Amino acid sequence: MKPTLFVLAAGMGSRYGGLKQLDGLGPSGETIMDYSIYDAIRAGFGKIVFVIRKDFEQDFRDKVLSKYEGHIPTELVFQAITDLPAGFTCPEERVKPWGTNHAVLMGKDVINEPFCVINADDFYGRDAFAVMGKYLAALPEGSKNDYSMVGFRVANTLSENGTVARGICSKDADENLTTVVERTEIMRVDGPVCYKDEEGKWVAVPDNTPVSMNMWGFTPDYFKYSEEMFVDFLKENIGKPKAEFFIPLVVNNLITTGRANVKVLDTTAVWFGVTYAADRQGTVDRIKALVDAGEYPAKLF
Repeated sequence: MKPTLFVLAAGMGSRYGGLKQLDGLGPSGETIMDYSIYDAIRAGFGKIVFVIRKDFEQDFRDKVLSKYEGHIPTELVFQAITDLPAGFTCPEERVKPWGTNHAVLMGKDVINEPFCVINADDFYGRDAFAVMGKYLAALPEGSKNDYSMVGFRVANTLSENGTVARGICSKDADENLTTVVERTEIMRVDGPVCYKDEEGKWVAVPDNTPVSMNMWGFTPDYFKYSEEMFVDFLKENIGKPKAEFFIPLVVNNLITTGRANVKVLDTTAVWFGVTYAADRQGTVDRIKALVDAGEYPAKLF
């Protein structure tokens, strides 16, 4: 069975402003998502599932889904802050979504095969989809607890316009993930790549340190673990307006308890995106360079 690509597109870009998922950056108005879908198709993925907010469903269908008709099957699922397990009610003061792993949970009723999770607004590159597609397609039927993560080299994921948030990863000698720690401020500081630790100090890391760009490979059993852990998360955090149920929180728990193995897949791909409004023109220029080099056609769909 071909793997599915699960695109997290429910978030507003607070630092960039507006629905950046629908911003045309390619020479024919392509979005960053369009390039991800194109790369996924040529990497052998068989279906695309998008998680979005219900309030821009029609805009999304008109501007996004219509382009993929005849190229690959698509489905929509919806994330809402009120979508909680039985026994929990969303507090009135809650305005922030419950996080990336809550978004992943929205796919549990439509995804029954190995799947790759990505952000809508990150340009991952052809090689990243190739290594993930190959790994997921090779999994034996019915596989469980055998997950993966594309480990981008941190130096290939920086913005020239400010700090970025990345999951700094550690792995063992067999390329299995041992920890992933979300660092919200990463940038070059006087030469080396550094992250700011809990005490506000800059800590240097090698350029090739693997980081999570939220490009994960899972089998459907991941949904059950996520449901169980979301209940535990809500018991502790229901009253915290800014608490988020992140994918690394679940993955770390499964690794430390020995319930799952996560293979770190190395990639030479260079990430880029629109974390800040000032990133936009640089992203347009980099896409144009890839098109000029023959990596992508001038019009994708």
